This record gives sequence, C-alpha cells and structure tokens, in this order.
Amino acid sequence: MNISVPPVRPAEPHPVQTIDVFTDTRDILAHARNDAKKRGFADWLICDIDAHHFETVSWHEIVEYIEDPVVRDNAMRFQKDRIGIPYGLAGDLALRYQSVGGRIPHQDGLREKIEETDTHRDVVLTRRAMDSLGIDYMVVFPTPMLMLGMHPQPEMEVWLGRAYNRWLVERVLAADDRIKTLVYVPFNTPLEAERTVKEFADKKGVIGFCVTSTRYKPVHHNDYMRLYSMIQETDKPLAFHAGYHWQDQSLATINRFVGMHALGFVWCNLVHMTNWIVNGIPERFPKLKSIWVESGLAWIPFLMQRLDDQVLMRQSEAPQLKRLPSEYMREHCWYTTQPMETTHPRALEVTLDMIKAETQLLFASDWPHYDFDLPSVIYDLPFLTEQAKRNILGLNAARIFNLDARPRKRL
Repeated sequence: MNISVPPVRPAEPHPVQTIDVFTDTRDILAHARNDAKKRGFADWLICDIDAHHFETVSWHEIVEYIEDPVVRDNAMRFQKDRIGIPYGLAGDLALRYQSVGGRIPHQDGLREKIEETDTHRDVVLTRRAMDSLGIDYMVVFPTPMLMLGMHPQPEMEVWLGRAYNRWLVERVLAADDRIKTLVYVPFNTPLEAERTVKEFADKKGVIGFCVTSTRYKPVHHNDYMRLYSMIQETDKPLAFHAGYHWQDQSLATINRFVGMHALGFVWCNLVHMTNWIVNGIPERFPKLKSIWVESGLAWIPFLMQRLDDQVLMRQSEAPQLKRLPSEYMREHCWYTTQPMETTHPRALEVTLDMIKAETQLLFASDWPHYDFDLPSVIYDLPFLTEQAKRNILGLNAARIFNLDARPRKRL
C-alpha cells in the first residue's frame, strides 16, 4: 500500500538582526553583555589593551589642535568644504574591503545616535562598549591613523599625531579615568618622538606610548636610543601596533584581501621584533617594556625557533645577546591576544606555554573591528588555570600599567 508522506517543511529561520553604522553599540553587543554576566565577570578585573575608535568622525575637532597656524588653517578650511574626507591622512586601498561589501557596516564607523549633550561622543561610545563587554579599563587606539607612518610627508605625522594626542587627552581621557591610551609617537621623526614623551608622559589617561608598526624605519637605529632611554625612565611601556599595507611590494603580490590581511598584520611586527631582538635592545634597555599588538600569537613560536636556530649558528652577528632570542621574547616582551588563532587548540596551548602567557599575555578585544574577541576567548580555554585566566584578562595589565586592580565594571 502506498502511503503519501507530506513533505517536511524546513524550520523557520531565526530573525537576523539588521546592523548598520547607526545601530546602537549596546544592541550590537547585547549577547556579549549576557555572556559576561553568565560567566560571572563582575568580580574579575578585565582590561582591554586594544580597542579602537574612528577618530576621523571627529576630525573637524582634531585639526583645530594642529600647531602650525598655516597647516591648521588649511586643514580647517578643507574639513569645512569636504565632509567625511579627513585632511592629511594617507589612505590604503584595502580599506574598501574591510566591511565585505557593506555586510559588516559597523566596521566603517560607529555613527549611532548620542543623546548625551554634556559628554563627548567618543566617551559615550567607549563607555557603551566597556559596559557591554564587561571591561574595567579600555585602551583606545585610532584607526585610519595606523597608516600615518607611511605618509610621504614626515611632518604630516608630526602635525596630525600631536594634534590627535592633544585632542584625545583633553576631550576624551579627561572625562573618564576608565579610558586609557598609549599615546601616538611620531616615530619617523626621532626628535619629535622625544618631545612627545616629554609632554605626554604624565598626562591623565596616558599609560604608555605607541609606535604604529606600518612603517619602514628600523627600530634599532641609533637615532632612537635616546627615545628608548626616555621611555624606560617613565616606567611606561612602548607598544608596536600592527597594521597592513597592501602597497608594500611583497604584500602587493597577494591578490586577495584575506591573504594580505592574514600576513600584513604579522609581517610588520615580525620584522620589527627581529631587529629589536637581534640588535640587543632588551640588553641595552633591560627595564623597557615592549608590547606587540594585534598580530595574533601564531607568529611568535615561529620567530622564536627561527631566530634561536640562526643565532646559534652565527653568534658573531648578534654580539649583544647573552641569551637565546626566544628567552628575550619570552621574558622582556608582552603580547596582546587579538586575533588569537583558535582553530588548532593543541598548537594554541603550546604557543601560550612558549610565551609564558600567565605573565606576558594581555587581553585585547579589537572592538569594533569585524574580528573582535570577547573576554570569553580566554575564559573558555580548558588548559588554563583560573589564576592564569585572571592574569591574562586583567591582572597582568594592572601590573604593567600600574592600574588599580579592583574591578570597576558595570554589569
């Protein structure tokens, strides 16, 4: 007997949340807030060592801080006539790929409505992100300015970097002591880099210094030795924040954004780290703390093994070194988690062991970029002890940056 079986109807699809550049941060991160509550993060100190804001949204304010009166006047006139085009920044063609054809729109900027009239919009947006992610302190970096080290006019990095620093200190950091920064260092001009350390080292909210790694200046050049000495004396760290540059001749041979992005964020810091170690910077400045930001972690074991192997065969070419390169990388350098490669758990476990993650690793979300991570990326690792997780998520940062270790989040 033939029995007629009605066709099985597919399950109704889950509603998809529509997100654009105007969507409220708290709505985008609603699941993240629940995630933080579920894991009981209320009594955990969590420090986010790499988050971003889109400084170009406030560019009309920033250019008012340019010191040179002629450049300042040009910039202000330019901003008045050309809405949305930031004066002086050198662009990168890869930026058009970041949002995947508009499918990840918040990557292109957060332009949500701000009701508060007595607080700067960047303060409001940063607070919304911190409260949603369960963060006690958030270190804020610029975004398009990560490319400023490639500008053909070195003086433009000085003018814009200094203007940004002054604006950030006065308009953003002064409003909330949970928001911190590693102040932008115009590294292509050593004397101006030194001036930056002198002026901003003691400003409220400045807990260190940052070199944007997308640049061709050799970090071991003698022109920078006085700068490193000055930073060491402040007892604040120097961070190298990675970025990509598709116009780099080697990366220009890659024909897909995903390949360039995978290598670009590693390549610049890999090169700088090699010069940093082989030229004995940790020996010359043993108390200078360096932090390597937004390159992931998978590259570090490779470089440790590669440099150890080569230096053991050619020790005369690294005469300043008294130990293996891997030992300096493990004991004198700190690393941020994001984007932490998690697809091979055993490899990740070995990586965290090789870098002494319990003392040398710092949590970073990289919010609001498309590949941002939640604190659970560390909390959920089964091979870490609870103490190791607490250290990585916040206590290591409290020690390095001299922060109050008591949780201050609002969950």
